[in-house]
Amino acid sequence: MLNNNNMTRSFYLIILLAILFCGCKKESSKTDQLQHNLNHWTFTEFTKVDSLNPILRPTASLNFECPVTNKQQNWEERNVLNPSAIVKGSEVYLFYRAQDSGGTSRIGLAISSDGLHFIKQKEPVFYPDNDFMKTYEWNYKKMDNNEKLEDCLNCYFDGVEDPRIIESNDGTYIMTYTAYDGKTARLAIASSKDLISWTKHGLVLKEDKDQWSKSGAIVVEVVGNKNIAKKIDGKYWMYFGDTNLFLATSEDLINWEVCKNEENKRMISVLHPRIGYFDSRLVEPGPFAIFKEQGILLIYNGSNAANFNDSNLPKFTYAAGQALFDKTKPYKLIDRTDNYFIYPDKDYEKVGEVNEVCFVEGLVQFKNNWFLYYGTADSKIAVAAHHIEK
Repeated sequence: MLNNNNMTRSFYLIILLAILFCGCKKESSKTDQLQHNLNHWTFTEFTKVDSLNPILRPTASLNFECPVTNKQQNWEERNVLNPSAIVKGSEVYLFYRAQDSGGTSRIGLAISSDGLHFIKQKEPVFYPDNDFMKTYEWNYKKMDNNEKLEDCLNCYFDGVEDPRIIESNDGTYIMTYTAYDGKTARLAIASSKDLISWTKHGLVLKEDKDQWSKSGAIVVEVVGNKNIAKKIDGKYWMYFGDTNLFLATSEDLINWEVCKNEENKRMISVLHPRIGYFDSRLVEPGPFAIFKEQGILLIYNGSNAANFNDSNLPKFTYAAGQALFDKTKPYKLIDRTDNYFIYPDKDYEKVGEVNEVCFVEGLVQFKNNWFLYYGTADSKIAVAAHHIEK
C-alpha cells in the first residue's frame, strides 16, 4: 500500500511526464511543419495552353532600317524565341528574341491585355547599333565589311539575345541580355524608364571581357504583379551562366561584381549538372529568381547529356527544373527537384531551329494566374499557366 509521500512523488512524476510528452509533441509538430513548408516551395503545376500555343510565330513581313547596315531588314523572318515578360499597368509586355534570315538577333515587343493573345510592335525595341557595344553585338566577320562572304546559314549569328527584365524600387526597368559577336557570348545590362527607350550600360564581367557569360536572373520579391529587385545583406544578387550557375552582386543593379573563391580567384559555382538526370549536360537560369518565405526559388533550364543521362529524354533535350537557395545566403543550395516539370512533347517543341527544346524565360503573375513563357525548338514561343487559388 502506497503511503502519502509515495503518492505525492507518483503524482509529480505523472505531471512531469505529461509536460515532457507535450513538449516533444510540439517540437515534433514544428519539425513536421518545417518539412511540410520545405516540400511545398515549388510551383506544383504549369499547364500548357494547347488551345493557343504557339502564341508567337515569326512574321516575315515585319521590317525596319538596321542602323548598322542602313538597309531595310526583315528582322524576325527566321525565328522568335526565349521571351521575358513584365506587367505594366493592366497589360503584359512580352520581350522576345527575334532572328532575321542571317541569324542576327534583336529584341521585339508584343503586348497583351489577357496574358495570352499578343499584338506585336512593328519594329524591335532593342538591337545592335553604332554604339560602344557594337564590338560585342555585331559579328566580328562583318565588322569591316557588312557583306557576308560565306554561304553559310549559321556563320553570321550575332546580336542581342535572351532578355530578362525586372523592376527596381524607383520604377526603373533593368534588363539583362546576352551580347553575341559570333564568337563569344557576354552578359550585359540595360535600363529603361518606359520599356521602350533603353540605355545600354555595358558588360557584367567588366574585368573579364573575353569570358563567356550569359543568362542573368536577378533575385526579386513579388509585390502584387510587380517583380521588384530584392536586396539581401545590403546587396542585389544575380544567378547567371549556361554550364554551371554562378553568382554576382550589385549595389545599384548596373555595376556587378562576380562572386569568386578568395583562395583560387575562380567564380563560385552554386548549381551543377547532375549525372543521370535531365540536367546532366548543363544548367541555365530561367526567369528571375523569387525571394519567398522558404528561400529563393530559381526556375532553371537543364539540358540532357549525350550519355549517362536521363534515358527517358532524347539527348540534348532542354527541360526545366526548380532549385531552392537559402534566403539569407543565396549561394547555399537547400533543395532541388529530381525531375523536370515542363519538357518538349509537342511537334513545335520537338522540331525547329534546335530540336527538343522548351526553354523557359518569362514569368508574370497576372489575373489570378502565373504565366510561364518559353521558347520552343528555338523557333516559336508558347505559354503555360498555373492558376492561383484565392
